[in-house]
Amino acid sequence: MTTGRGCSRSPRFGTGMTLEEIILRHALGWTIDTLERERPAAGVMMIPIPKAGTLNSVHGLAEAKATRLVEDVVISAHVGQEVVPLPEGWQYLGFIFARGDAPADVEDALRIAHSVLRFGID
Repeated sequence: MTTGRGCSRSPRFGTGMTLEEIILRHALGWTIDTLERERPAAGVMMIPIPKAGTLNSVHGLAEAKATRLVEDVVISAHVGQEVVPLPEGWQYLGFIFARGDAPADVEDALRIAHSVLRFGID
């Protein structure tokens, strides 16, 4: 039911539903057992585009995914795509998702995972 992309994937609610699923269930008039959020801290980093150009390569993806507390790293931009940084642009290179007991640990995990990613942009 979810797209598996973007910030709405990060928060989960009592039954493990994502924000996207709750919105869809509400729109369809389906029941939602609880809106209580899960207790673990959750975070997502929207990977910024460092400079304008053509994305030619992505390196460090396996290392970023292996970072402690990181659940997934999704690169939504594709090789050959023209990328433009904010504020002129409107996209991100992708997303890093992490979950853990403490918000500070989740934030550290996101920063560490981001630090090992390298993007070739010409």
